[in-house]
Amino acid sequence: MSMKRTNVYADPEDLAIIKEAAKRRGISEAEIIRQGIHLAAMANRVWDEPLFSRTFEGPGRTPSKAEVRDAVADAVGRETDSGTAA
Repeated sequence: MSMKRTNVYADPEDLAIIKEAAKRRGISEAEIIRQGIHLAAMANRVWDEPLFSRTFEGPGRTPSKAEVRDAVADAVGRETDSGTAA
């Protein structure tokens, strides 16, 4: 992927933190800034399709911890019985 050069204004304190992190991680400051730009771009992206396009039947409320535990145990039990568990 080709890259394009751009100029941005940054807070000196943020730049100092980036400099320290780059040294600690053994990567360039530019790489940390590119990672930050990518995260900002993805956080602000508008997707063409909704993340969840299907609806699922359920009780219409958040399940309790016990209900989740029981559902997981049932699913693991079914996989173990069918011989597909890891």
